[in-house]
Amino acid sequence: MNSTTKGYILGIIAAATYGMNPLFALPLYADGMDTNSVLFFRYLFAIFILGIMTKTRGHSIKISKNDIFPLFIMGILVALSSFALFESYNYMAAGIASTILFVYPIMVALIMCIFFKEKLTVNTIICIIMALLGIAMLYKNENGDTLSTTGIIFVMVSALSYAIYIVGADRDRLKKIPTVKLTFYVIVFGLTLFIATTKGCTQIATPTRWYLWFNLFALALFPTAVSFLCTTLAVQYIGSTPTAILGALEPVVAVIFGVTLFSEPFTQRITGGILLILIAVTLVIAGSSFNTTLVRFRKLFPKIKFRKK
Repeated sequence: MNSTTKGYILGIIAAATYGMNPLFALPLYADGMDTNSVLFFRYLFAIFILGIMTKTRGHSIKISKNDIFPLFIMGILVALSSFALFESYNYMAAGIASTILFVYPIMVALIMCIFFKEKLTVNTIICIIMALLGIAMLYKNENGDTLSTTGIIFVMVSALSYAIYIVGADRDRLKKIPTVKLTFYVIVFGLTLFIATTKGCTQIATPTRWYLWFNLFALALFPTAVSFLCTTLAVQYIGSTPTAILGALEPVVAVIFGVTLFSEPFTQRITGGILLILIAVTLVIAGSSFNTTLVRFRKLFPKIKFRKK
């Protein structure tokens, strides 16, 4: 097997494991755990996994005092993105929410244009229009039913928080921190949000069945560590742009899980909307000057893709 083939296989594995969250999360919801508790344990276990990854790569976990505040802000942004996405699943089909979330690279492009004076190309403008048309197709189905406005607001807040994080983490000082080490501290500081939302860990729900602890650990292991590692290796074999484009498989996997396992709707209109969004984002990534940045931070904290039943 040549290196190119290995790279594409690794990129596919990265996207597939990124979409495995519902397999582990839904049994926890059915067992009575709430969103904040699931997120708390996933962040907690991810800290240990990423700490081991940091050490095995030869990086010290020490940081400068000057890095603490910006890392704290980055951690809160990622945690807020996770929380907002979780809330959106209470109002809309998870596959649709995951697809709308995937517009965050377009938000990154707009932030770079507005605040950092990068040129807004014709390609980006066309892609923005395509993405908006795709969202409009998802907003209303063939029966005339519309998506929850509250749900859309939540998922857009999630995408915007993540886009701001990506731009912020690529600035000057933080850019010099190795990615796995940066990820480790983002999770550490992000955990503080869920400590607060569980009122100092006094309102944390735990699994009632012993084997469901595996689900909590798997949420931290597969979508975070395995996906991160496969993404890194894929970039080494095939480069940043192809790896980022393969990321379009992530919402596709979420839709497949939603339709086949959880009976979420899948109509021609939904198909068209999803395709428009995926094509628009793929074109933005392929033609952007920041695709390496997107790859570097795309896997920092995968989000659970299905709402509670």
